[in-house]
Amino acid sequence: MRLTLRQWQVFVSVADAGSTAAAGAQLQLSQSATSAALNELEGQLLAPLFDRIGRRLVLNATGRALLDPARALLVAARELEQQAGAGQSHAAGTLALQLRIGASTTIGNYLLPTRVASLLAANPQAQVDLRIGNSADVVAAVQRLEVDLGVIEGPCHESGLEVLPWQRDALVIVAAAASPLPDAVDVASLAAARWLLREPGSGTREAVEQALLPHLHHFGRAMQLGSTEAIKQAAAAGLGLACLSRHAVADLVALGSLRVLQTPLPPLARQLWVVRHPGKRVPAELAALLGLPASAFASG
Repeated sequence: MRLTLRQWQVFVSVADAGSTAAAGAQLQLSQSATSAALNELEGQLLAPLFDRIGRRLVLNATGRALLDPARALLVAARELEQQAGAGQSHAAGTLALQLRIGASTTIGNYLLPTRVASLLAANPQAQVDLRIGNSADVVAAVQRLEVDLGVIEGPCHESGLEVLPWQRDALVIVAAAASPLPDAVDVASLAAARWLLREPGSGTREAVEQALLPHLHHFGRAMQLGSTEAIKQAAAAGLGLACLSRHAVADLVALGSLRVLQTPLPPLARQLWVVRHPGKRVPAELAALLGLPASAFASG
């Protein structure tokens, strides 16, 4: 075989970074070495992989078709190295389990820590890399094969990924304990309130819009904040109402800083989802950590 893993690594890095200079910096290669590796790959394939637009390199149709298989190839190579290392560690009497999980903020901050703690209690030498971001960030990490699985709070809109329902998450509307609103509020009061919302791309933002807008029709006043924790603190300070996971607000409700409002709306809940790239093998320990059935992602 004339093609090398280094050439494919350069190709993927250039696709992500948009230039040979930026890709070279990621790979700790000079720009000339990066350009040479890319040129060699295109020459051996007898086809260009990028359109040259100014200083940027943009994937063409051939490059787009090869990007996912190239990512899968590099992941498979890394897993072979890890399995070889795990075999050596096992022979030495240790277990080198490595799990990489992408989770949107509420899941990563409030639902997964106890599960990860249970895994580490049973397997102290395991390594768990928990990457937390909004749902769009997690889906992008799954697409780039940077994590074994993603767990997100909103639906996945990207094609080519496998998606399974995980569990339901109850949502509650909260206000500051000192808010002048009564414990039971009507729809008109909700519509007139200032709402504290996550940024676009957040699963929480999408779930709140889907749950509330059919009844309120629009948010008359809104303040956008970049994290669930910021929304909780802003709500406790009296800046507005928030609709968040019951898990996320349990601490401030217990402390008396927030109170859950009763409304005439139907019970609010959202579906949480597990997302996998078809080219990524799901470790059995990760499936068990998430409580997934043995048949989940069986093709992986």
